[in-house]
Amino acid sequence: MNNVLVAVDSSKGSRACVAVCARLFADRPPTIVILVHVVQYGGPAAVDGLTSDAELSELRETLEGTPQLEALTAKAEAMIATHRTFLEEHGFRDLRTVIKTGRTADEILRAAAEYRAELIIIGNTRSLINKLMLGDVTKQVASAATVPVLLAR
Repeated sequence: MNNVLVAVDSSKGSRACVAVCARLFADRPPTIVILVHVVQYGGPAAVDGLTSDAELSELRETLEGTPQLEALTAKAEAMIATHRTFLEEHGFRDLRTVIKTGRTADEILRAAAEYRAELIIIGNTRSLINKLMLGDVTKQVASAATVPVLLAR
């Protein structure tokens, strides 16, 4: 396997994704592992379908260059660095980190296409109530992906 995309955030599902990647490829790591995090300014409800594209664009423009966006980006960089370190400690060498903004499922799928991922590893740990209220990013990615998707718990 050449390119594997691992979708990460600060949830236990993301820790599971990274651990699954380390175990699955322990003997032969992929050429490249792409760690992708999607910053959700405005919260999950705002970017995962409950806000129009125009409102999302306006929110993006409003936050550009603000301390709030800088804080969100710094938090994302620290979180993704933790996952990166874990994989490095398990023998993975060519790791790419990508931080995107927008609708989570859409951005994960875009990153998979952009980096020519052959596998997407994503967490599946949200409660049923959260999935019903906010939608299910994992389901959206699994349904729309053009490559295999491994759901990690």
